[in-house]
Amino acid sequence: MRRNLFIVVPAVIAGGVLLFVALFFLFLTIVEYRPEAVEDVPFSSGDVRLEKNQPVTLLSWNIGYAGLGKDEDFFMDGGKKVRPDSKEVVGSYFSGIKETIGAHPTDIIFIQEIDIKSKRTWKMDQFAALKDFTGKAGSFAYNYKCAYVPFPLPTIGHIESGLAVLTDYETAAAQRRSLPVPFRWPVRLANLKRCILAVRIPVYERGLASGRELVLADFHLEAFDSGEGKIAQTKALKEFIDAEYAKGNYVIAGGDFNQRFPGSDAFPPLWTDGWLPGQLEASMLDEGWQFVFDDSKPTCRSNSRTYNDDDARAHRWQYHVIDGFIISPNVEKLSMDVIDEDFQNSDHNPVFMSFALR
Repeated sequence: MRRNLFIVVPAVIAGGVLLFVALFFLFLTIVEYRPEAVEDVPFSSGDVRLEKNQPVTLLSWNIGYAGLGKDEDFFMDGGKKVRPDSKEVVGSYFSGIKETIGAHPTDIIFIQEIDIKSKRTWKMDQFAALKDFTGKAGSFAYNYKCAYVPFPLPTIGHIESGLAVLTDYETAAAQRRSLPVPFRWPVRLANLKRCILAVRIPVYERGLASGRELVLADFHLEAFDSGEGKIAQTKALKEFIDAEYAKGNYVIAGGDFNQRFPGSDAFPPLWTDGWLPGQLEASMLDEGWQFVFDDSKPTCRSNSRTYNDDDARAHRWQYHVIDGFIISPNVEKLSMDVIDEDFQNSDHNPVFMSFALR
């Protein structure tokens, strides 16, 4: 009898664990975020009219959900941490992010990795907070939405995160446009479902409606894939911006490409561990289109270890230039700069462009 117990009890425990795992994956499958190919998203509109030929400023920043500042590493990059140590740490990084944005007044802001209700940021609604702080109108689209991410330990848990566009300009529409998902079931269940947040701004000329739009495409392309995801998403992005330009619209696509820009050899790989970006090809753009970036300073730092200022000053850190823009032939770049915040509040530096519609 005792011998039977030694067999039965472990078998019952193992069976219970397997049943729990099966039911958990069934739950994630039932509640999986399944966005449509194209969805309208709520937006608010500014009251400033966008005039042709007038200089316009645009800031783009992957804020790392105010959870990847100077004292953080990240397990997916080869580090150890899953989230910051406390709500106060997140609040401190977010205060620094707001301070930087406030110090660089701009007409349009692209934000990537902004949380609205996630365990990792103690359910802080960063989108609402930035709207209130800037006083701008805005729109938000999910890039990551999961009832519970079960890995690693401690788990990531519930997550709602995405992209935001904030602007003073009159806005006509905002859409979430799904990008290809490179992951299969069951990995897909708890992974990102990336998209383009497309915002349409009417363009005026001498106070009259021109019938054209400035189409803003904010995005954060695939990071932790084998490469096919980035390629497929970049192709989908190009198809979208080409179609909008063919309609006679002005197009600016920007954000975190997670890929190096053509012709730039700044900040080559130094470390054998940690994450490395993909590579964009110059041939992907048709004549007249431009990649706009500044590689005089890095836009992203490795998260395989916490940021060490002494190493950074000695230029021994692994940096990347992966944040920038694509502009259509009827958009003129006036300036482009990386705002060097030394990665104090995010693992990315913001990038700042001025342009005009011709």
